[in-house]
Amino acid sequence: MPIDNDFIFKRIPPDDAALYRELRLEGLKNTPEAFGASYSNESANAPSHYRELLTNNEVFGAYTNKGTLFGISGVGIAGLAIPRKEKLKHKEMLWGIYIKPEMRGNGLAKQLISHIIEMAKHRTEELLLTVVTSNTSAIKLYKKLGFIEYGCEPRALKVGDCYYDELLMRLPLKTKAI
Repeated sequence: MPIDNDFIFKRIPPDDAALYRELRLEGLKNTPEAFGASYSNESANAPSHYRELLTNNEVFGAYTNKGTLFGISGVGIAGLAIPRKEKLKHKEMLWGIYIKPEMRGNGLAKQLISHIIEMAKHRTEELLLTVVTSNTSAIKLYKKLGFIEYGCEPRALKVGDCYYDELLMRLPLKTKAI
């Protein structure tokens, strides 16, 4: 499926918490090894949890040029956690990245993450992320965007009886915060 050039990437407002919840739960259910959170825990959360999550973090979605979340539950999301502690403000964490299966392989993930990188360049020194070592397409994309590996956590996640190692990756943005 070709990418729609009319996509706009912007922060998902707390009023779209139900749509965000739906897409997040889909990701957790379909690819449990890709997230630290679990479907069973997240699906039990009250709607207020998702409003709070969208209020306290920057979570981005793919929008059409009309400004409405694309489709009933969107096509992709990615979060950016901004530390509140003074000594940690020089680095932000990219998290919760999910692209609907039918939208993968067309550049949407690259565009969404590139948008977040551009925003982060103005306020932090580096972006961090973790990715399971079996997710080779995501690792390839992150490397293409400039992320570098700085470690590996063996058995970082356990889903059922299976363990998953995670790569720790970072993207240096600047040497000094503005």
